[in-house]
Amino acid sequence: MIPPDLPAELKAALDAKLEGLPRSDVAARAAAISRTYRDGGGSGAIRSETDALAYALARMPATYAAVTACLNALCEARPEFAPRTLLDVGAGPGTASWAVGEAFASLKSFTLVDANHALRTLALDLVSGSPRFGNLSYRPGEARAALAKADSADLVIASYLIGELGEAERQSLAEAMWAKTSDTLLVVEPGTPAGYGRILALRSQLIAAGAHVAAPCPHDRDCPLSPPDWCHFSQRLARSRAHKQIKGAEVPFEDERFSYVVLTREPAARHFSRVLAQPVVGKAGISAKLCTVDGVAIAKAPRRDKQAYAAARRWRWGDATMEKS
Repeated sequence: MIPPDLPAELKAALDAKLEGLPRSDVAARAAAISRTYRDGGGSGAIRSETDALAYALARMPATYAAVTACLNALCEARPEFAPRTLLDVGAGPGTASWAVGEAFASLKSFTLVDANHALRTLALDLVSGSPRFGNLSYRPGEARAALAKADSADLVIASYLIGELGEAERQSLAEAMWAKTSDTLLVVEPGTPAGYGRILALRSQLIAAGAHVAAPCPHDRDCPLSPPDWCHFSQRLARSRAHKQIKGAEVPFEDERFSYVVLTREPAARHFSRVLAQPVVGKAGISAKLCTVDGVAIAKAPRRDKQAYAAARRWRWGDATMEKS
């Protein structure tokens, strides 16, 4: 399992970039960029080196934590998967590429794509001292156009990208990403109803094009959840001192909510039920809402069944249960 915290060498690279810069200036830029994103804007607000660093310090830890959670689910569903090539679409400061590099020692080449010059410059600075990224190329340009020139890859990933696009652009990009996916595609979005809706639409579009779901769903059928419920997960991460300063936060941790889908060319050999919310521990036992091959179900483990109860105590929101669906 990949831990949710940024790798030590990435932390060191970020700290080195921050050295000598007034924390108050970086924090102010991070707050302004966050407001732009909340108002429906995108990475166009990131124009300078300070902007890019502020964005990375504020968002990289949470994005990395969410992506690692998705990669852990992928590895659980497909333990034999050993990609050699990565295509990171809308790569920004390279957060997802760092997570994938931690997950798969098999990787031999990294191709990153993004139109933002400041984020691309920062990403290349951050990887410059790392031997794991010796074979890395970062292509500038809008995602759809840059994809047309990119080679296909074993693993294609787009994290926190499609929410910046209109519906028609999202459909076009989904088609383009799938065309470049030789094996597996991972798409991650914020764990909001809107983010889940975008994941659901992409999931349906690509299943119709022949894709299969490896995670989080235990099936390729329509999502069994009904509004106002939506499929999302949470990953807790520790905040460093710099992270707290940049975000103006007092709490030493952050909970990142995210929605995602892993799509593959061939059906996954293993499917497991998925825990859709934090299990409830009561006097009589433990109950948990699961997504199963037959739809949503409530699993119960009474205290009197010691084996089942012990297993259920280990369940966490987002986990795959040990019972095959």
